[in-house]
Amino acid sequence: MSAIQYVLGIILILIAIVLIVAVLLQESRSAGLSGAISGGADTFFGKAKGKTIEQKLAKITKYVAIAFFVIALAVSIAFMFMY
Repeated sequence: MSAIQYVLGIILILIAIVLIVAVLLQESRSAGLSGAISGGADTFFGKAKGKTIEQKLAKITKYVAIAFFVIALAVSIAFMFMY
């Protein structure tokens, strides 16, 4: 294996960990019955603050997923030309 394959492999693992963490930090889209009951308990400012954090996490997830796909494609192409 060449050095570039090792570097791409390490980057791929790090991006995978970041992607997993970003997905796990997001709140569930469907709160179910508990969300309907406690939905009125949030204040206006609490909802706006949470929404911006959720939007940031969604944007981070999109960009990291794209980076993961590109790096995975690069690794597979690198291995293809190796053999």
